[in-house]
Amino acid sequence: MNIEATRAMKTDELHNELERLRRHLFDLRAQSVTEKLEDPTQLGKTRKDIARVLTVMHERDERHIEQRQAHLSAQAAGTRKK
Repeated sequence: MNIEATRAMKTDELHNELERLRRHLFDLRAQSVTEKLEDPTQLGKTRKDIARVLTVMHERDERHIEQRQAHLSAQAAGTRKK
């Protein structure tokens, strides 16, 4: 993902992308611990993508990013239980 594509996203899309990237990073870390990670460079690439998304959010003066992420995660968990 490049910065131009990230800047073209809407704010809600950025929040969803951030959540997706954080889950992906968690999965990659779990794979690295179990030694099943095929491409170790994916860890760094994913961290840089997260940084890009956060940079664009800060450029837009987005506030309370972590609180909104927690709220979206709670909503997603609530919809999965039904």
